[in-house]
Amino acid sequence: MQDLFHVFILAIVQGLTEFLPVSSSAHLILVPKFLHWPDQGLAFDVAIHVGTLCAVILYFKDELKLMCKDWFKSLRTRKQTKHSRLAWAVGFATIPVGLAGLIFNDFISSQMRATWILAVTTIGFGLLLALAALVSKQKRSEMQITWRDVLTIGCAQALALIPGVSRSGVTLTAGLFVGLTKQAAARFSFLLSIPVIILAGMLELHKLIASPAPVDYVGLSFGFIVAAFTGYACIDVFLKILDKVGVMPFVIYRVILGIILLIAF
Repeated sequence: MQDLFHVFILAIVQGLTEFLPVSSSAHLILVPKFLHWPDQGLAFDVAIHVGTLCAVILYFKDELKLMCKDWFKSLRTRKQTKHSRLAWAVGFATIPVGLAGLIFNDFISSQMRATWILAVTTIGFGLLLALAALVSKQKRSEMQITWRDVLTIGCAQALALIPGVSRSGVTLTAGLFVGLTKQAAARFSFLLSIPVIILAGMLELHKLIASPAPVDYVGLSFGFIVAAFTGYACIDVFLKILDKVGVMPFVIYRVILGIILLIAF
């Protein structure tokens, strides 16, 4: 396990990029490459993912309570409320990425981590986000999401298994294309991150249990805490930026980063 300075930097990177439309997987690959650091290891990946999971659950705790309460009630009464529909939407939108992960995870992990792929997806999906912001109607809230929207956003989320695409970025893009407002698309994207992070964490935990590598519990705990605090702050700041500025700062960042990657590698 790297020293605590490495842990601190990588946990901040995870906390920021998990929720910004810039690809956390790409940054966790690139930062150690640029700084010539050793691979952070499976245990660290699990810890920081759980940290960002706690961040989004804490941020949306009130909404999640209503969603869970109304979802269980809908099972008993067969009657839907806006919160139970949102809970069902989150669940069904997670199915495509779960299936894609089971089928393609090994191939993507071994064949699609090249830097040129990161560069191309970073630029391409950044420009797609800009297009969505320009042409979308942006009229509906996440409470008005339709089953067609759920299918579209869910299938788009499956593309985020490819490094550089960005789960939050591609779901935000799809949400804008189907007519959600920027705030609604972002909030639905954040809610979608909960089951996805749980699934990813379970997969990494399974690999960790099978690994004979020693575990640095001090480093893992520190990484968990830093990622949780950073992720929580990032959600709040990102929603404010979206409201005042929009998505263009993130599009510009993605294009510049992609160009740097193409030149450097």
